[in-house]
Amino acid sequence: MSTPTPAPAAPRPVRVLLVEDDELMRRSFAVSLERYGYTVRAAADGLTGLESFRDEDFDLLILDVMLPGLDGIGLCRKVRETSLVPVLMMSARGDGLDIVAGLEAGADDYVVKPVDTNVLVARIRSLLRRATYAPAPAAGQDRQAAEQEPGPSEGELLTFGDLTLHTGGLDVTVGGTPVALTPTELKLLLEFAAHPGTVLERHTLLRNVWDYGWDGDSRVVDLCVQRLRGKLGRDRIETVRGFGYKLRR
Repeated sequence: MSTPTPAPAAPRPVRVLLVEDDELMRRSFAVSLERYGYTVRAAADGLTGLESFRDEDFDLLILDVMLPGLDGIGLCRKVRETSLVPVLMMSARGDGLDIVAGLEAGADDYVVKPVDTNVLVARIRSLLRRATYAPAPAAGQDRQAAEQEPGPSEGELLTFGDLTLHTGGLDVTVGGTPVALTPTELKLLLEFAAHPGTVLERHTLLRNVWDYGWDGDSRVVDLCVQRLRGKLGRDRIETVRGFGYKLRR
């Protein structure tokens, strides 16, 4: 008598840390995200949020900018000292300085309050896709060939001066020294590496990296490029004024 094959284990729910000081918004966001299947841990201030982050493992953080004690920007900086977990910032409508400061602190994306739940969930899904990104097999490669050829885990080793990128292991080094990139920074680099020497317009990068299906705020691109330059070298990514950016070969 054959032994029944055990059913595959259910995937672990995505764990989200939500730090929002407005009680009504905090409860509303938490309930809405839980309806979509997320496990939510909520905190009302930055210091409590930091303690929760240090005590537990989270897949994604949602941080309001204006928080008592330790604001969202300061909290994001603290998180980035030890972790590359995806961070989504929330800012009051029209407060552009908060958006820029959050992105400069290391946030991957932002939404402006009040935000529709569907938009919030779309941004979360986009961030999680970047965090679990793996290159697909080459175009036109059929299933049999894909099984015979080296898989995405082996990938290619791309070299641009002293910058090397292993597309399978998603490892990045500069001058032989490993460089830690956030999921968004890594996907942006992969987009540049797929088109070396080619100028990529901001709206193209917004669509391919941030999954914006509409014209988003190009500041998110500019600030992520700025962070990449700080890690890879100032001259590695060239600005082409009026058009966009390109990776130097």
